[in-house]
Amino acid sequence: MTQVRSVGVPPGRFQPWRPETLGLLAMIAMGASVLMTVAIGLLGPSAMVPRPPGPAWHPPYWLNAAPPPHLVVGVAAASIVLGALGLGAALSAARRGGLAGARWFLVAGCAAVGLLALLPPSGSSDHLNYAAYGRIAALGLDPYAMSAADLPHDPVAGAVEEWRTTTSVYGPAATAVQALASAVGGESVRLTVFTLALVNAAAFIGTSLLIHRFTRGDLRATLLWAANPLLIYHLAAGMHIDTLAIACVCAALVAGAYGAGRGGAGLPAYRHAGSGVLLGLGIGVKINTGLVSLGPAWELRRRPGSLALVAGAATLTVAGLYALAGRHAFDQVSAAGKMVSLATPWSLVKRWLQLVFGSGAYALWIQIGSLLLLVALAWLLFRVLRDTAGRATTVSAVMVVAWLLAAPYALPWYDGLAFALVALVPATALDGFLVARLAVLSLAYLPARAVGQPPDLWWLTEVVRKEVVPALLLALTAALLGWAVRAGALARTRRASTAPPP
Repeated sequence: MTQVRSVGVPPGRFQPWRPETLGLLAMIAMGASVLMTVAIGLLGPSAMVPRPPGPAWHPPYWLNAAPPPHLVVGVAAASIVLGALGLGAALSAARRGGLAGARWFLVAGCAAVGLLALLPPSGSSDHLNYAAYGRIAALGLDPYAMSAADLPHDPVAGAVEEWRTTTSVYGPAATAVQALASAVGGESVRLTVFTLALVNAAAFIGTSLLIHRFTRGDLRATLLWAANPLLIYHLAAGMHIDTLAIACVCAALVAGAYGAGRGGAGLPAYRHAGSGVLLGLGIGVKINTGLVSLGPAWELRRRPGSLALVAGAATLTVAGLYALAGRHAFDQVSAAGKMVSLATPWSLVKRWLQLVFGSGAYALWIQIGSLLLLVALAWLLFRVLRDTAGRATTVSAVMVVAWLLAAPYALPWYDGLAFALVALVPATALDGFLVARLAVLSLAYLPARAVGQPPDLWWLTEVVRKEVVPALLLALTAALLGWAVRAGALARTRRASTAPPP
């Protein structure tokens, strides 16, 4: 047999694009990214880390290093860029056989999440709002009718930095968890936040184990969720409530054994009922996770008995939760549905419409445009994934991704739901698009706090968030649409060529 040698690369020369080398570089970049995220919290209160009031002996703990704003913002930006580059390289290396050991990535990711639970949350001050809503509920008051501003002298509600006059936008299940944390923490914001951090870490790690089991130890799935530096930055270090909602819906998909395309055949009734309850709990945390329920509904469409069990259990769970909270619990959700966040491409559309039609005339046009874009994206992605389109996981992933890309209001941590679901479907170029989108959107929200931001960093909001990122996301969405059109046509041609003759 004639030996074939590679041409153009001298023997022994460093080859950065070899799968094994790429995998090594990916691990270094991902590890550095996570270590930077840990360092931000460990250094203590800063422009990236709010100070949670409470006794010094209460967890979480930090070094009180008082790092300068420019340093922590720069470290956060480096963490995001390195995390995105490392994750992209790791996915490429894994696809080419240059990376292995899903279990080690799972353990490393879960260890990092556990460590971050001991440190103060960073990159957002939302956890202070969670503590305040829990405090209001624990006092026997209504967080859907009262805001932190209504309790200005309370030691917990008084610590809220932003959205002080906003009542809770989260579901009753989230409020219950927040109230439990408040019962544990009492008047200590530190201990309340730490309790919430433990729940958050348990949800992230639990989701990691569920995805690992569901995909039978698939390395790509582990990289997209458990070892994803961008998700560790937002969902673990940032401690967003989205983690709990994602854990619920992933558990629902596993409980229903969806994804095999069997429509739930052979499962006992309690598994279907349990799946429905978990879906309901996910919706009870954040209502937008209701999109995931479309997947099980589609897969069970030919098994009406099983569908009725899942739908009935989910409906009863959601109805029960919101009956306890009251109809006004939907008020903030309804208001948020008409908002446009600064970093989405729709903010550019909003400004143009305001110039043409005047202030306030943009909402309806943007809602219509968003719906049309969602439908187009969903249809194109279904064409790409048509071979598995009968599975609940595929339907759920496609609808959530389409919604996130089309939504006028989106924040970086919302993308966690898409990554969890896309990890459960076959690999496509969509993985890379999601990594790029989350990296760009993450850079838009630095330092993600109005408090403690130096005046000379004004351009992060006025230039990066308002101008650069919306334009980049618009170009990225257009590129995704173009890829989906081509990939869908190619998949259709491939299916036609392999179909048996009539």
